[in-house]
Amino acid sequence: MLWKCTVCGLIYEGDSAPEKCPKCGAPASKFTSLSKEEADKIYAADRTNDLLMEVEYYAAKIAKLSEEGLEIGLDPGCIASFTGANRRAWDIKQSCKAEIAIHVGKEKF
Repeated sequence: MLWKCTVCGLIYEGDSAPEKCPKCGAPASKFTSLSKEEADKIYAADRTNDLLMEVEYYAAKIAKLSEEGLEIGLDPGCIASFTGANRRAWDIKQSCKAEIAIHVGKEKF
């Protein structure tokens, strides 16, 4: 079962609310239990957020590899490929971060 602290928004998993919130220290009375539908949404969003963070991680690796390729600067074709990869990696990273921010704003975290 999932419980939500009404003071700070922390989501807690357990058979009952904790005696006090691990984040803000609010008492158990400040927790509300989430419906199955709300909990399912949070579990799905949790996995989606993990996937978005992993995609962002790999995009950052692509950016770093592209920067190394640009430093080598072998020929115009390589430079164009690495420049394009670096630009696309930036776009992917920003898109993933923006989507996670949207999830947080909708309390899907």
